[in-house]
Amino acid sequence: MQHDVIIVGSGAAGLTAALALGQNLKVLVLAKGGLSGGSTAWAQGGIAAVLDAGDTFENHIRDTMVAGAGLNRLETVEFVIERAPHAIDRLAQLGVPFNLDGEHLHLTREGGHSHRRIVHVNDATGSAVQEALLRACEANANITLLPHRACVDLITGRHEERYSGSGRVWGVYALDESTGKVEAHTARATVLATGGAGRVYQFSTAPRGATGDGIAMAWRAGARVSNMEMMQFHPTCLYNLDVKNFLITEAVRGEGGHLLNPKTGHRYMADYDERLELAPRDVVARANDAEIKRDGLDFVHLDISHQPADFVKTHFPNIYEKLIGLGIDMTREPIPVVPAQHYTCGGILVDLDGRTDLPGLYAAGECTESGLHGANRLASNSLLECFVFGEAAAAHILANWDGFDAPPKVRGWDESRVTDSDEEVIIKQNWTEIRRFMWNYVGIVRTTKRLERAAHRIKLLTTEVEDYYGHFRVSTDLIELRNLLQCADLIVRSALARKESRGLHYTLDYPQTLKIARDTVLVP
Repeated sequence: MQHDVIIVGSGAAGLTAALALGQNLKVLVLAKGGLSGGSTAWAQGGIAAVLDAGDTFENHIRDTMVAGAGLNRLETVEFVIERAPHAIDRLAQLGVPFNLDGEHLHLTREGGHSHRRIVHVNDATGSAVQEALLRACEANANITLLPHRACVDLITGRHEERYSGSGRVWGVYALDESTGKVEAHTARATVLATGGAGRVYQFSTAPRGATGDGIAMAWRAGARVSNMEMMQFHPTCLYNLDVKNFLITEAVRGEGGHLLNPKTGHRYMADYDERLELAPRDVVARANDAEIKRDGLDFVHLDISHQPADFVKTHFPNIYEKLIGLGIDMTREPIPVVPAQHYTCGGILVDLDGRTDLPGLYAAGECTESGLHGANRLASNSLLECFVFGEAAAAHILANWDGFDAPPKVRGWDESRVTDSDEEVIIKQNWTEIRRFMWNYVGIVRTTKRLERAAHRIKLLTTEVEDYYGHFRVSTDLIELRNLLQCADLIVRSALARKESRGLHYTLDYPQTLKIARDTVLVP
């Protein structure tokens, strides 16, 4: 099944690239689940851009570098931030109904930002963006959208009928969930926009499908990954025994929310950072974690009930309605919250054109390490990165299209050696085990001993999972388990390699921050 370009992922990065490429080329977009099942639709807060008269690019760049603890690449930070206003204009043209303050866009403020610069659609920005991008793609005859395709691996030279062994990428093998068959989709260029690896942890705000598929596939094909130890934990995920991953947006703190110790009522952020609740996420998450562990709490309180009720309902209508349904009135009482994994700051190493190490393979969004986020992503820079790098990858492909060779004939998926399994409980058991030990051993605060324990368990599980993968027919659950385990290994290896505490990587064995910031780059 041949197209000009294949895009894996139907979120902000993938659909942005598809729209740019679809003006001239035949584009196939593969989604693992439904077309709106990724992280983009879950994003509450907004998109960071310099649009206020009192703000400057230099301010936004500085805030991003400070949050990233100096691990950011300045060239990338400038590249993305200077293109933010254009991204907002483009989304507005596509019909995203951004909130207005009179005739101008309403700008809110979030942790780590020195100015109001967050453009938003109430507290459901991602959903509005996803809807607009998807609507535009569906209207483009050059774009084919295929949901419910779980990608197994990238097609490279070793899959050619005449084996070349090159690292050139020609597309992907993807499982059609409706038929159970694995199909070979080939193209001259492939773009990975598969999101992060949040579901490697027991507690995460990421959707069910955030299993690091693109990162794992690129690694197995021979691409480098960088800074995988930098896993961002959001400070405020709703604590509820029935609802496991509902995020309470950063903007609640941006609009005056206070963090309180439920045992003492003390507003404790002044004990940790002079920026109080508006400190960067790594600082606030560690403060919440410290309060919980010190006092044996199940959660801390996020309280915005001192603000007028109409103000709260107007700014956070979706959160208000969700909480009311759970018996919590945020206009009258505090919200119980805990830290949870939220964003993968590391990933596939890419340049400013979205190119990976492998010819023919591009990547954009949360699956990448572009140099924008460094050791800690600044709030609302994530969707922005998707738009900028989705367009950058598309622009490079279009500008160099004449240099892309047509894909050769490739081998189909070998079904002859596999059978259906009667022991799929193994998948569920191993999935649960990975997420639990990653949370306990590779979480907000780390030690070398905990990391080594995690590495030992990963080694044992890898043997078991690879044996299972080699003998039984693939399923989406098995594909995800294999990728989760690969990402867990990359995270632990990266964490063991960093002999300092910086940003999101905090280890009791190396509490100091070294003078020179260096990326952790792993080579297959």
